[in-house]
Amino acid sequence: MLKGAFVAQDPGRIRLRFACRAVLGIGLAVALCGAVGHSLVAAITGGLAALLALFTVTDPTVRGQATTTALLPVVGLPVLTLAAVLHDLPVARDLAFLAVVGAGVYARRWGPRGHSLGVFGFMSYFSAQFLHTVPGRLPELYAAVLLSLVASSVVRFGVWCYERRLVAPVTVAPPAGAAGLGRVTTRQAVQATLGAGFALGVGQLLSDQRWYWAVGATWWVFVATTSRGETVVRGFRRFLGTVLGIGLGFAVAVPLHHEPVVAALVVALSVFGIFYTAAVSYTWMMLAVTVMASMLYGLLGVLDAGLLVLRVTETTAGAVGAVLAVLFVLPVTTHSVTEAWVERALRCVHTCTAEAAARLSGNEDADPHRRVAELEAILGRVRLSLAPLVHPLNPMRARKRRARHVLALLDDCAREVRGLASVAADPEASHDIRLAAACWRVEAAVEALTDAPVDGQDLLIEDTTAAEPAGAEQMLAHLHALERALLELAVPLRRSIRIPARA
Repeated sequence: MLKGAFVAQDPGRIRLRFACRAVLGIGLAVALCGAVGHSLVAAITGGLAALLALFTVTDPTVRGQATTTALLPVVGLPVLTLAAVLHDLPVARDLAFLAVVGAGVYARRWGPRGHSLGVFGFMSYFSAQFLHTVPGRLPELYAAVLLSLVASSVVRFGVWCYERRLVAPVTVAPPAGAAGLGRVTTRQAVQATLGAGFALGVGQLLSDQRWYWAVGATWWVFVATTSRGETVVRGFRRFLGTVLGIGLGFAVAVPLHHEPVVAALVVALSVFGIFYTAAVSYTWMMLAVTVMASMLYGLLGVLDAGLLVLRVTETTAGAVGAVLAVLFVLPVTTHSVTEAWVERALRCVHTCTAEAAARLSGNEDADPHRRVAELEAILGRVRLSLAPLVHPLNPMRARKRRARHVLALLDDCAREVRGLASVAADPEASHDIRLAAACWRVEAAVEALTDAPVDGQDLLIEDTTAAEPAGAEQMLAHLHALERALLELAVPLRRSIRIPARA
Protein backbone atom coordinates (compact mmCIF):
# COMPACT_ATOMS: atom_id res chain seq x y z
CA MET A 1 0.00 0.00 0.00
CA LEU A 2 2.83 2.39 0.86
CA LYS A 3 4.54 1.49 -2.40
CA GLY A 4 1.32 2.20 -4.27
CA ALA A 5 0.98 5.63 -2.69
CA PHE A 6 4.53 6.84 -3.23
CA VAL A 7 5.57 4.97 -6.39
CA ALA A 8 2.34 5.44 -8.33
CA GLN A 9 2.72 7.00 -11.76
CA ASP A 10 2.93 10.79 -11.67
CA PRO A 11 2.72 12.06 -15.28
CA GLY A 12 4.35 15.45 -15.57
CA ARG A 13 5.22 15.21 -11.86
CA ILE A 14 1.94 16.98 -11.12
CA ARG A 15 1.52 15.38 -7.68
CA LEU A 16 5.11 16.27 -6.77
CA ARG A 17 4.58 19.88 -7.82
CA PHE A 18 1.26 19.95 -5.99
CA ALA A 19 2.88 18.76 -2.75
CA CYS A 20 5.99 20.95 -2.96
CA ARG A 21 3.96 24.05 -3.74
CA ALA A 22 1.68 23.29 -0.78
CA VAL A 23 4.63 23.08 1.62
CA LEU A 24 5.98 26.36 0.25
CA GLY A 25 2.62 28.18 0.35
CA ILE A 26 1.61 26.97 3.81
CA GLY A 27 5.11 27.52 5.18
CA LEU A 28 5.10 31.09 3.90
CA ALA A 29 1.66 31.72 5.41
CA VAL A 30 2.70 30.45 8.84
CA ALA A 31 6.02 32.31 8.70
CA LEU A 32 4.26 35.59 7.92
CA CYS A 33 1.80 35.05 10.75
CA GLY A 34 4.73 34.57 13.10
CA ALA A 35 6.58 37.55 11.67
CA VAL A 36 3.69 39.94 12.36
CA GLY A 37 3.36 38.71 15.94
CA HIS A 38 0.31 36.46 15.74
CA SER A 39 -0.17 33.84 18.45
CA LEU A 40 0.35 30.12 17.86
CA VAL A 41 -3.43 29.62 17.65
CA ALA A 42 -3.71 32.31 14.97
CA ALA A 43 -0.74 30.85 13.07
CA ILE A 44 -2.40 27.41 13.08
CA THR A 45 -5.67 28.95 11.88
CA GLY A 46 -3.86 30.74 9.09
CA GLY A 47 -1.91 27.64 8.10
CA LEU A 48 -5.14 25.64 7.92
CA ALA A 49 -6.74 28.34 5.73
CA ALA A 50 -3.75 28.20 3.36
CA LEU A 51 -3.88 24.38 3.30
CA LEU A 52 -7.57 24.39 2.38
CA ALA A 53 -7.09 27.05 -0.30
CA LEU A 54 -4.32 25.04 -1.94
CA PHE A 55 -6.04 21.66 -1.51
CA THR A 56 -9.74 22.20 -2.21
CA VAL A 57 -9.79 24.88 -4.92
CA THR A 58 -9.93 22.89 -8.16
CA ASP A 59 -11.66 25.10 -10.74
CA PRO A 60 -10.67 24.16 -14.31
CA THR A 61 -9.06 27.55 -15.05
CA VAL A 62 -6.53 29.68 -13.19
CA ARG A 63 -8.95 32.60 -13.27
CA GLY A 64 -11.67 30.44 -11.76
CA GLN A 65 -9.28 29.27 -9.05
CA ALA A 66 -8.41 32.86 -8.18
CA THR A 67 -12.10 33.80 -7.97
CA THR A 68 -12.91 30.86 -5.69
CA THR A 69 -9.92 31.63 -3.47
CA ALA A 70 -11.12 35.24 -3.13
CA LEU A 71 -14.57 33.95 -2.07
CA LEU A 72 -13.22 31.67 0.67
CA PRO A 73 -13.13 34.32 3.43
CA VAL A 74 -16.59 35.54 2.36
CA VAL A 75 -17.90 32.15 3.49
CA GLY A 76 -15.34 31.21 6.13
CA LEU A 77 -15.17 34.32 8.29
CA PRO A 78 -18.92 34.55 9.01
CA VAL A 79 -18.95 30.84 9.88
CA LEU A 80 -15.94 31.32 12.15
CA THR A 81 -17.74 34.22 13.82
CA LEU A 82 -20.87 32.11 14.34
CA ALA A 83 -18.84 29.33 15.94
CA ALA A 84 -17.09 31.75 18.29
CA VAL A 85 -20.31 33.51 19.33
CA LEU A 86 -21.99 30.17 20.10
CA HIS A 87 -18.98 28.76 21.93
CA ASP A 88 -20.66 28.88 25.37
CA LEU A 89 -24.12 27.84 24.11
CA PRO A 90 -23.81 24.07 23.56
CA VAL A 91 -27.28 23.38 22.13
CA ALA A 92 -27.20 26.29 19.68
CA ARG A 93 -23.55 25.50 18.83
CA ASP A 94 -24.40 21.89 17.98
CA LEU A 95 -27.45 22.74 15.90
CA ALA A 96 -25.49 25.36 13.98
CA PHE A 97 -22.72 22.82 13.35
CA LEU A 98 -25.21 20.36 11.85
CA ALA A 99 -26.64 23.13 9.67
CA VAL A 100 -23.12 23.94 8.41
CA VAL A 101 -22.58 20.23 7.63
CA GLY A 102 -25.77 20.00 5.59
CA ALA A 103 -25.17 23.26 3.74
CA GLY A 104 -21.56 22.32 2.98
CA VAL A 105 -22.53 19.01 1.40
CA TYR A 106 -25.48 20.51 -0.47
CA ALA A 107 -23.16 23.15 -1.98
CA ARG A 108 -21.55 20.39 -4.07
CA ARG A 109 -24.41 20.77 -6.54
CA TRP A 110 -22.68 23.95 -7.78
CA GLY A 111 -19.59 22.08 -8.89
CA PRO A 112 -15.95 22.62 -7.85
CA ARG A 113 -16.57 26.13 -6.50
CA GLY A 114 -19.50 25.01 -4.36
CA HIS A 115 -17.45 22.09 -3.09
CA SER A 116 -14.50 24.34 -2.14
CA LEU A 117 -16.68 26.88 -0.36
CA GLY A 118 -18.59 24.13 1.45
CA VAL A 119 -15.39 22.54 2.71
CA PHE A 120 -13.94 25.88 3.79
CA GLY A 121 -17.12 26.78 5.66
CA PHE A 122 -17.20 23.44 7.47
CA MET A 123 -13.52 23.59 8.41
CA SER A 124 -13.91 27.16 9.69
CA TYR A 125 -16.51 25.90 12.16
CA PHE A 126 -14.47 22.78 12.93
CA SER A 127 -11.26 24.72 13.59
CA ALA A 128 -13.13 26.97 16.02
CA GLN A 129 -13.95 23.84 18.07
CA PHE A 130 -10.42 22.52 17.65
CA LEU A 131 -8.89 25.75 18.96
CA HIS A 132 -11.71 26.71 21.39
CA THR A 133 -12.21 30.02 19.64
CA VAL A 134 -14.00 32.77 21.59
CA PRO A 135 -15.19 36.18 20.28
CA GLY A 136 -12.23 38.02 21.76
CA ARG A 137 -9.83 36.16 19.45
CA LEU A 138 -11.73 36.92 16.25
CA PRO A 139 -9.86 40.06 15.08
CA GLU A 140 -6.52 38.26 15.24
CA LEU A 141 -7.94 35.19 13.51
CA TYR A 142 -9.50 37.31 10.75
CA ALA A 143 -6.12 38.90 10.09
CA ALA A 144 -4.34 35.53 10.13
CA VAL A 145 -6.80 33.96 7.66
CA LEU A 146 -6.62 36.89 5.23
CA LEU A 147 -2.82 37.12 5.45
CA SER A 148 -2.46 33.38 4.89
CA LEU A 149 -4.80 33.35 1.90
CA VAL A 150 -2.79 36.19 0.36
CA ALA A 151 0.49 34.35 1.02
CA SER A 152 -0.73 31.06 -0.44
CA SER A 153 -2.19 32.91 -3.45
CA VAL A 154 1.15 34.63 -4.12
CA VAL A 155 2.74 31.19 -4.33
CA ARG A 156 -0.09 29.56 -6.27
CA PHE A 157 -0.78 32.29 -8.82
CA GLY A 158 2.57 34.05 -8.94
CA VAL A 159 5.69 32.23 -7.80
CA TRP A 160 4.61 28.74 -8.85
CA CYS A 161 1.63 28.84 -11.19
CA TYR A 162 2.46 25.70 -13.15
CA GLU A 163 -1.15 25.47 -14.38
CA ARG A 164 -0.49 28.31 -16.82
CA ARG A 165 1.96 26.06 -18.64
CA LEU A 166 -0.37 23.08 -18.82
CA VAL A 167 -3.41 22.23 -20.88
CA ALA A 168 -6.46 23.43 -18.95
CA PRO A 169 -7.66 20.56 -16.75
CA VAL A 170 -11.03 19.00 -17.39
CA THR A 171 -13.61 19.20 -14.62
CA VAL A 172 -16.28 16.55 -14.79
CA ALA A 173 -19.62 17.42 -13.24
CA PRO A 174 -21.64 14.62 -11.62
CA PRO A 175 -24.42 13.12 -13.73
CA ALA A 176 -27.52 15.28 -13.56
CA GLY A 177 -30.30 14.01 -11.34
CA ALA A 178 -33.90 14.83 -10.61
CA ALA A 179 -35.05 17.71 -8.46
CA GLY A 180 -35.66 17.60 -4.72
CA LEU A 181 -34.80 14.36 -2.97
CA GLY A 182 -34.13 12.79 -6.35
CA ARG A 183 -30.97 14.90 -6.62
CA VAL A 184 -27.88 13.15 -5.27
CA THR A 185 -26.49 16.26 -3.53
CA THR A 186 -29.79 16.80 -1.72
CA ARG A 187 -29.84 13.20 -0.51
CA GLN A 188 -26.24 13.47 0.61
CA ALA A 189 -26.93 16.69 2.51
CA VAL A 190 -29.70 14.91 4.45
CA GLN A 191 -27.49 11.86 5.00
CA ALA A 192 -24.51 13.93 6.16
CA THR A 193 -26.61 15.97 8.57
CA LEU A 194 -28.20 12.91 10.18
CA GLY A 195 -24.91 11.01 10.21
CA ALA A 196 -23.17 13.99 11.80
CA GLY A 197 -25.98 14.20 14.39
CA PHE A 198 -25.34 10.58 15.35
CA ALA A 199 -21.57 11.21 15.47
CA LEU A 200 -22.05 14.36 17.55
CA GLY A 201 -24.14 12.54 20.15
CA VAL A 202 -21.79 9.57 20.45
CA GLY A 203 -18.75 11.85 20.32
CA GLN A 204 -19.99 13.87 23.28
CA LEU A 205 -20.56 10.68 25.25
CA LEU A 206 -16.93 9.78 24.60
CA SER A 207 -15.55 13.26 25.36
CA ASP A 208 -17.13 16.61 26.11
CA GLN A 209 -13.92 18.29 24.88
CA ARG A 210 -13.00 16.46 21.64
CA TRP A 211 -16.46 15.43 20.39
CA TYR A 212 -15.98 17.42 17.17
CA TRP A 213 -13.52 14.79 15.90
CA ALA A 214 -16.46 12.42 15.35
CA VAL A 215 -18.35 15.07 13.35
CA GLY A 216 -15.22 15.76 11.31
CA ALA A 217 -14.84 12.06 10.53
CA THR A 218 -18.42 11.89 9.25
CA TRP A 219 -17.92 14.98 7.12
CA TRP A 220 -14.70 13.83 5.45
CA VAL A 221 -16.14 10.39 4.74
CA PHE A 222 -18.85 12.11 2.68
CA VAL A 223 -16.48 14.37 0.76
CA ALA A 224 -15.80 13.13 -2.81
CA THR A 225 -18.21 10.18 -2.53
CA THR A 226 -21.61 9.64 -4.09
CA SER A 227 -22.93 6.12 -3.53
CA ARG A 228 -23.30 4.14 -0.34
CA GLY A 229 -20.59 1.73 -1.48
CA GLU A 230 -18.08 4.55 -1.99
CA THR A 231 -18.92 5.98 1.42
CA VAL A 232 -18.52 2.64 3.21
CA VAL A 233 -15.12 2.07 1.58
CA ARG A 234 -14.00 5.61 2.38
CA GLY A 235 -15.11 5.19 5.99
CA PHE A 236 -13.02 2.04 6.30
CA ARG A 237 -10.00 3.75 4.74
CA ARG A 238 -10.36 6.73 7.05
CA PHE A 239 -10.43 4.46 10.08
CA LEU A 240 -7.41 2.48 8.82
CA GLY A 241 -5.42 5.62 8.02
CA THR A 242 -6.21 7.08 11.45
CA VAL A 243 -5.11 3.91 13.24
CA LEU A 244 -1.86 3.81 11.28
CA GLY A 245 -1.34 7.53 11.93
CA ILE A 246 -1.89 7.06 15.66
CA GLY A 247 0.69 4.29 15.68
CA LEU A 248 3.17 6.61 13.99
CA GLY A 249 2.11 9.39 16.35
CA PHE A 250 3.13 7.28 19.34
CA ALA A 251 6.53 6.76 17.72
CA VAL A 252 7.11 10.33 16.50
CA ALA A 253 4.73 12.94 17.91
CA VAL A 254 4.71 11.89 21.58
CA PRO A 255 8.49 11.86 22.10
CA LEU A 256 9.36 14.76 19.76
CA HIS A 257 6.61 17.35 20.09
CA HIS A 258 8.60 19.31 22.70
CA GLU A 259 11.23 20.13 20.03
CA PRO A 260 9.82 23.05 17.98
CA VAL A 261 12.21 22.66 15.04
CA VAL A 262 11.61 18.90 14.80
CA ALA A 263 7.86 19.42 15.20
CA ALA A 264 7.84 21.98 12.38
CA LEU A 265 9.76 19.58 10.13
CA VAL A 266 7.34 16.73 10.88
CA VAL A 267 4.36 19.01 10.15
CA ALA A 268 5.97 20.04 6.83
CA LEU A 269 6.54 16.38 5.89
CA SER A 270 2.95 15.61 6.86
CA VAL A 271 1.67 18.41 4.62
CA PHE A 272 3.75 17.03 1.77
CA GLY A 273 2.32 13.57 2.41
CA ILE A 274 -1.27 14.87 2.45
CA PHE A 275 -0.93 16.55 -0.93
CA TYR A 276 1.27 13.90 -2.57
CA THR A 277 -0.87 10.89 -1.64
CA ALA A 278 -4.36 12.44 -1.84
CA ALA A 279 -4.96 11.46 -5.45
CA VAL A 280 -3.84 7.83 -5.06
CA SER A 281 -4.45 6.70 -1.46
CA TYR A 282 -7.00 8.08 0.99
CA THR A 283 -5.60 5.77 3.69
CA TRP A 284 -2.12 7.26 3.48
CA MET A 285 -3.47 10.78 3.22
CA MET A 286 -5.33 10.17 6.51
CA LEU A 287 -2.15 8.82 8.09
CA ALA A 288 -0.42 12.10 7.20
CA VAL A 289 -3.38 14.15 8.50
CA THR A 290 -3.33 12.25 11.81
CA VAL A 291 0.40 12.73 12.32
CA MET A 292 0.05 16.45 11.54
CA ALA A 293 -2.84 16.81 14.00
CA SER A 294 -0.84 14.99 16.66
CA MET A 295 2.09 17.36 16.26
CA LEU A 296 -0.21 20.40 16.39
CA TYR A 297 -1.70 19.15 19.63
CA GLY A 298 1.83 18.71 20.90
CA LEU A 299 2.67 22.31 20.02
CA LEU A 300 -0.50 23.38 21.84
CA GLY A 301 0.69 21.46 24.90
CA VAL A 302 -2.16 18.96 25.20
CA LEU A 303 -0.73 15.84 23.55
CA ASP A 304 -0.62 12.54 25.42
CA ALA A 305 -1.24 8.87 24.70
CA GLY A 306 -4.84 9.05 25.92
CA LEU A 307 -5.60 11.82 23.43
CA LEU A 308 -4.38 9.68 20.54
CA VAL A 309 -6.51 6.74 21.63
CA LEU A 310 -9.52 9.04 21.95
CA ARG A 311 -9.00 10.18 18.36
CA VAL A 312 -9.36 6.58 17.17
CA THR A 313 -12.63 6.09 19.05
CA GLU A 314 -14.05 9.41 17.88
CA THR A 315 -13.07 8.61 14.29
CA THR A 316 -14.78 5.25 14.59
CA ALA A 317 -17.97 6.92 15.82
CA GLY A 318 -17.89 9.35 12.92
CA ALA A 319 -17.29 6.65 10.33
CA VAL A 320 -20.10 4.54 11.77
CA GLY A 321 -22.43 7.55 11.64
CA ALA A 322 -21.64 8.07 7.95
CA VAL A 323 -22.09 4.39 7.11
CA LEU A 324 -25.43 4.14 8.94
CA ALA A 325 -26.68 7.27 7.18
CA VAL A 326 -25.84 6.08 3.66
CA LEU A 327 -27.22 2.61 4.28
CA PHE A 328 -30.57 3.59 5.77
CA VAL A 329 -31.33 7.23 4.86
CA LEU A 330 -32.26 7.89 1.22
CA PRO A 331 -29.59 5.46 -0.04
CA VAL A 332 -27.88 6.10 -3.36
CA THR A 333 -26.99 2.68 -4.73
CA THR A 334 -23.56 1.88 -6.09
CA HIS A 335 -25.17 0.33 -9.15
CA SER A 336 -27.11 3.47 -10.15
CA VAL A 337 -24.07 5.74 -9.74
CA THR A 338 -21.74 3.36 -11.56
CA GLU A 339 -24.17 2.92 -14.43
CA ALA A 340 -24.44 6.69 -14.87
CA TRP A 341 -20.65 7.17 -14.94
CA VAL A 342 -20.08 4.23 -17.30
CA GLU A 343 -22.65 5.68 -19.67
CA ARG A 344 -20.87 9.05 -19.47
CA ALA A 345 -17.61 7.32 -20.36
CA LEU A 346 -19.15 5.51 -23.32
CA ARG A 347 -20.73 8.67 -24.68
CA CYS A 348 -17.36 10.38 -24.36
CA VAL A 349 -15.82 7.57 -26.42
CA HIS A 350 -18.51 8.30 -29.02
CA THR A 351 -17.60 12.00 -28.98
CA CYS A 352 -13.87 11.29 -29.20
CA THR A 353 -14.42 9.12 -32.26
CA ALA A 354 -16.65 11.72 -33.89
CA GLU A 355 -14.05 14.44 -33.25
CA ALA A 356 -11.30 12.27 -34.71
CA ALA A 357 -13.44 11.58 -37.78
CA ALA A 358 -14.15 15.29 -38.19
CA ARG A 359 -10.44 16.07 -37.91
CA LEU A 360 -9.70 13.48 -40.57
CA SER A 361 -12.27 15.08 -42.87
CA GLY A 362 -10.37 18.36 -42.64
CA ASN A 363 -12.16 20.17 -39.81
CA GLU A 364 -9.37 22.07 -38.04
CA ASP A 365 -11.68 23.04 -35.17
CA ALA A 366 -12.16 19.43 -34.13
CA ASP A 367 -10.04 18.66 -31.04
CA PRO A 368 -9.98 14.93 -30.19
CA HIS A 369 -7.18 15.45 -27.64
CA ARG A 370 -9.45 17.66 -25.53
CA ARG A 371 -12.07 14.90 -25.58
CA VAL A 372 -9.44 12.34 -24.60
CA ALA A 373 -8.59 14.44 -21.53
CA GLU A 374 -12.31 14.53 -20.67
CA LEU A 375 -12.49 10.75 -21.05
CA GLU A 376 -9.56 10.28 -18.69
CA ALA A 377 -11.29 12.46 -16.07
CA ILE A 378 -14.53 10.49 -16.41
CA LEU A 379 -12.69 7.17 -16.15
CA GLY A 380 -11.14 8.37 -12.90
CA ARG A 381 -14.67 8.86 -11.58
CA VAL A 382 -15.70 5.43 -12.88
CA ARG A 383 -12.83 3.84 -10.95
CA LEU A 384 -13.94 5.64 -7.80
CA SER A 385 -17.53 4.48 -8.19
CA LEU A 386 -16.42 0.90 -8.84
CA ALA A 387 -13.95 0.87 -5.94
CA PRO A 388 -16.43 -0.79 -3.55
CA LEU A 389 -17.02 -3.63 -6.01
CA VAL A 390 -13.33 -4.35 -6.69
CA HIS A 391 -12.29 -3.93 -3.05
CA PRO A 392 -10.42 -7.00 -1.71
CA LEU A 393 -12.95 -7.34 1.12
CA ASN A 394 -15.94 -7.48 -1.22
CA PRO A 395 -17.35 -11.01 -0.74
CA MET A 396 -19.41 -10.96 -3.97
CA ARG A 397 -16.89 -12.53 -6.33
CA ALA A 398 -19.10 -12.49 -9.41
CA ARG A 399 -19.76 -8.75 -9.13
CA LYS A 400 -16.08 -8.15 -8.42
CA ARG A 401 -15.06 -10.03 -11.60
CA ARG A 402 -17.67 -8.18 -13.62
CA ALA A 403 -16.51 -4.79 -12.31
CA ARG A 404 -12.88 -5.59 -13.06
CA HIS A 405 -13.87 -6.70 -16.56
CA VAL A 406 -15.68 -3.40 -17.16
CA LEU A 407 -12.66 -1.41 -15.94
CA ALA A 408 -10.26 -3.41 -18.12
CA LEU A 409 -12.38 -2.90 -21.23
CA LEU A 410 -12.87 0.81 -20.54
CA ASP A 411 -9.09 1.13 -20.14
CA ASP A 412 -8.74 -0.61 -23.52
CA CYS A 413 -11.16 1.91 -25.01
CA ALA A 414 -9.18 4.80 -23.56
CA ARG A 415 -5.93 3.42 -24.93
CA GLU A 416 -7.36 3.05 -28.43
CA VAL A 417 -8.99 6.49 -28.32
CA ARG A 418 -5.63 8.03 -27.37
CA GLY A 419 -4.04 6.31 -30.35
CA LEU A 420 -6.91 7.41 -32.56
CA ALA A 421 -6.50 11.04 -31.51
CA SER A 422 -2.75 10.93 -32.17
CA VAL A 423 -3.22 9.55 -35.67
CA ALA A 424 -6.03 11.99 -36.46
CA ALA A 425 -3.75 14.88 -35.49
CA ASP A 426 -1.21 13.77 -38.10
CA PRO A 427 -1.69 15.91 -41.23
CA GLU A 428 -0.52 12.97 -43.33
CA ALA A 429 -3.23 10.64 -41.94
CA SER A 430 -5.17 8.71 -44.53
CA HIS A 431 -8.62 9.89 -45.59
CA ASP A 432 -9.58 6.37 -46.69
CA ILE A 433 -13.34 5.81 -46.84
CA ARG A 434 -12.82 2.72 -44.67
CA LEU A 435 -12.05 5.04 -41.75
CA ALA A 436 -15.45 6.69 -41.99
CA ALA A 437 -17.15 3.29 -42.00
CA ALA A 438 -15.15 2.13 -38.97
CA CYS A 439 -15.93 5.35 -37.10
CA TRP A 440 -19.61 4.86 -37.82
CA ARG A 441 -19.54 1.33 -36.40
CA VAL A 442 -17.85 2.59 -33.21
CA GLU A 443 -20.52 5.26 -32.82
CA ALA A 444 -23.24 2.67 -33.45
CA ALA A 445 -21.75 0.37 -30.81
CA VAL A 446 -21.80 3.15 -28.21
CA GLU A 447 -25.38 4.07 -29.10
CA ALA A 448 -26.41 0.44 -28.72
CA LEU A 449 -24.69 0.15 -25.34
CA THR A 450 -26.18 3.33 -23.93
CA ASP A 451 -29.66 3.24 -25.45
CA ALA A 452 -30.53 -0.45 -25.74
CA PRO A 453 -32.57 -1.95 -22.86
CA VAL A 454 -30.99 -4.49 -20.53
CA ASP A 455 -31.71 -7.88 -22.06
CA GLY A 456 -29.64 -10.69 -20.60
CA GLN A 457 -26.05 -11.36 -21.55
CA ASP A 458 -26.44 -12.34 -25.20
CA LEU A 459 -24.08 -10.59 -27.58
CA LEU A 460 -25.32 -10.39 -31.15
CA ILE A 461 -22.69 -9.18 -33.60
CA GLU A 462 -22.94 -9.13 -37.33
CA ASP A 463 -19.53 -9.72 -38.81
CA THR A 464 -18.44 -6.72 -40.88
CA THR A 465 -14.76 -7.46 -41.14
CA ALA A 466 -15.19 -9.04 -44.56
CA ALA A 467 -16.25 -5.70 -45.96
CA GLU A 468 -12.89 -4.21 -44.99
CA PRO A 469 -10.03 -4.49 -47.43
CA ALA A 470 -6.93 -6.18 -46.11
CA GLY A 471 -3.91 -4.17 -44.91
CA ALA A 472 -5.71 -1.57 -42.77
CA GLU A 473 -3.52 1.30 -41.65
CA GLN A 474 -2.71 2.29 -38.06
CA MET A 475 -5.93 4.22 -37.60
CA LEU A 476 -8.04 1.32 -38.79
CA ALA A 477 -6.25 -0.86 -36.26
CA HIS A 478 -7.21 1.53 -33.43
CA LEU A 479 -10.79 1.70 -34.65
CA HIS A 480 -11.16 -2.06 -34.97
CA ALA A 481 -9.68 -2.61 -31.49
CA LEU A 482 -11.99 0.05 -30.08
CA GLU A 483 -14.99 -1.53 -31.76
CA ARG A 484 -14.09 -4.93 -30.37
CA ALA A 485 -13.69 -3.57 -26.83
CA LEU A 486 -17.10 -1.90 -27.06
CA LEU A 487 -18.73 -5.07 -28.30
CA GLU A 488 -17.14 -7.08 -25.48
CA LEU A 489 -18.48 -4.55 -22.97
CA ALA A 490 -21.97 -5.77 -23.79
CA VAL A 491 -21.32 -8.92 -21.73
CA PRO A 492 -20.46 -7.37 -18.31
CA LEU A 493 -22.96 -4.56 -18.93
CA ARG A 494 -25.59 -7.17 -19.77
CA ARG A 495 -26.70 -5.51 -22.97
CA SER A 496 -27.59 -6.95 -26.36
CA ILE A 497 -25.97 -5.36 -29.38
CA ARG A 498 -26.66 -5.71 -33.05
CA ILE A 499 -24.67 -3.43 -35.33
CA PRO A 500 -25.89 -3.74 -38.91
CA ALA A 501 -23.65 -3.13 -41.86
CA ARG A 502 -23.83 0.47 -43.04
CA ALA A 503 -25.93 0.91 -46.12
